[in-house]
Amino acid sequence: ILMDNCYCGSGVLFNQCCQPIIEGTQAATTAEALMRSRYVAYVLKEADYLIATTAPSHQALYSKEDILDWATQNQWQRLEITNVTPTTVTFKAYFLDAYNQSHIHHEHSRFVFENGAWLYVDGDYFDN
Repeated sequence: ILMDNCYCGSGVLFNQCCQPIIEGTQAATTAEALMRSRYVAYVLKEADYLIATTAPSHQALYSKEDILDWATQNQWQRLEITNVTPTTVTFKAYFLDAYNQSHIHHEHSRFVFENGAWLYVDGDYFDN
């Protein structure tokens, strides 16, 4: 089976990068690895994974339906990570909306390591 490079832009094959994290056979070892896998989950419309990897204290802020709508309405083009610290990732996710207009989702995300797993807490959004 021919495997493609991961959607997260790492240059690593999908089955050796984000796929095992999303499938739960491997844990994200850093906030950046989790963030990359969450971007890929949007590409693949894996709403359950996105909710499962959100900190429990913030899960109520997101609905599976809203996540699926956002993931489905947009065509995810590429991910650009601009800054990383142990608990934050600043990134730009390039996408086309339902009208084929280009957009950039620019976010400074915060993560927490809780109960042996990295989780997304929240983020600040930038106007581009």
